[in-house]
Amino acid sequence: MKPRLLIQIVVVISVILLCTGVGIYSYLRLYAVEHQRDFNLYTLVPQDAVAVLETDRMADLVNDVNELDCSKDNCFLYASELFVYLKKYLYALLEDTPHGLSKQMSKMLISFHEPDNPMNQVLYCSLGSGDYELVGSFVQKYCSSTFPSKYFDYKGEEIRIYPMEDGRFLSVYFTTDFLVVSFQKRLVEQVIDASRNKKSLMNLASFRTIHADKHKNVVATLYVRMKEVDMGKPTDGMRLQTRLGGWTEFDMKFNENAIYCSGISHRADSTHTFMDALRVQKPVEGFPGASLPSSTFFYDCWAISDRKAVFDFTARQEYAKATYSDYIKQRDEDWMTFLNDYAGESVKACLFYSKDTLHTAPCAVMAIPVKDERMAERRLRALLHATPAEEDAPPMPKVSFNRLLYPQALKYKKYVLPRNTLFTQMTGITENALYSFACFYQGDLLMAPDATSLSAYIEAVESGDVMDETPAYEESVASLSPLYNFVMMSDLEVMLRQPETYVRLVPNFFFRHAKFFSHFILAVQFTCAEGVAYPNIVLLYKG
Repeated sequence: MKPRLLIQIVVVISVILLCTGVGIYSYLRLYAVEHQRDFNLYTLVPQDAVAVLETDRMADLVNDVNELDCSKDNCFLYASELFVYLKKYLYALLEDTPHGLSKQMSKMLISFHEPDNPMNQVLYCSLGSGDYELVGSFVQKYCSSTFPSKYFDYKGEEIRIYPMEDGRFLSVYFTTDFLVVSFQKRLVEQVIDASRNKKSLMNLASFRTIHADKHKNVVATLYVRMKEVDMGKPTDGMRLQTRLGGWTEFDMKFNENAIYCSGISHRADSTHTFMDALRVQKPVEGFPGASLPSSTFFYDCWAISDRKAVFDFTARQEYAKATYSDYIKQRDEDWMTFLNDYAGESVKACLFYSKDTLHTAPCAVMAIPVKDERMAERRLRALLHATPAEEDAPPMPKVSFNRLLYPQALKYKKYVLPRNTLFTQMTGITENALYSFACFYQGDLLMAPDATSLSAYIEAVESGDVMDETPAYEESVASLSPLYNFVMMSDLEVMLRQPETYVRLVPNFFFRHAKFFSHFILAVQFTCAEGVAYPNIVLLYKG
């Protein structure tokens, strides 16, 4: 081969190899940028967080919230000031990014901390290639010029303080990988500590377990630590809290008139919680609409095949664990023996309005199916006959109700029970100094704080004036499973107006944001299988 031809071949091959190398390098570089490994934002979240909202599609989440009927009616949940700012400025940010947010920047978390208020939160956002500069210029563009921004050094990390147009200040900590924002500088410092000291949520075994099961293809996920949950109204002197469970994951979905939260919760530890009590029960099948008065604005139904587990939990509640006399404790033991011998495997309770305008309090009735109504009533009479009188007891109330309003209730005998905590444990109601009234009706043992409640309940069911097949009831059960361990439904507009002692089974969160939730019907359901609890929450907008 001629040397000149050989040189030409070598040059051509070299050019081809060079072009190939540049092409491969460029491709790999582009691939690396496009597939930049996402920063795990949970390595920043302090372990004391009580809840975390997560989305991989920030713009979609904001759009879905804006498309809700309640949003179109200017009815908003102001539970997070950071989310309010996000909604306010997101579209302006999108105008600065004509190709949309990067994959990394679309991922966002908001962590919620104690004390729970709209300011005590942290927003986290991943950053991709070029996002650092974008965020920097955006913050400068929309922050107030009244005061200059300040810079603080915290353990070698820079925290920037930006003045907002409304007079507040925003604490910002960001690197090329992530952005952290809060109205509280101390929370940003805690984020830095959590990351440096490996004390984040991802270092918490109970959270890692639930996060490993994270579902895909949902616009948002909410993680809630259900330890000590405030219950009832803030004005309730008991300051009630209850242990619902451990970390629970809720996948969130939205349509025009409803918000759906579909959850999962593993057994966190050996602590006895509400979900632990439900896990050991045989599920209940079907909904009780045919035996609920049409004016019902709250009801719940528990599976109680393992009654000890249920009453071990309810006896720990503040309204049930007061220092009671030995006499009352003995009556509770009598009732447990009675229930073990005659009760079925479920219990339901409801709040509704009566026709008696003189009866100002809402009617409250608890119903427990009995295996043999005739034998159960005979046993109750014998039990009442054998029960000794209580010394220094408050006066026993009388069986009194408007007989003209409730004629169909006359044929059912009503009993005044010695003071006990059974009704209080299951309903949270502490009326009538722990006296309660009982009646057997259609295979159920009914219990109530007064005779009017029993009579109004019987009259409504006998007259067919019930919830079953009403539009609101049918819509509320349509998205629930017919097999469950616990279900609760409430018209929050009516529920929020009730006295403190009638609302202790509803979390305090709904009362603190009453202006928003009063427009919704709330449905909560827990189903359990193989030790795993599946809580579901549905909020139906009434308009």
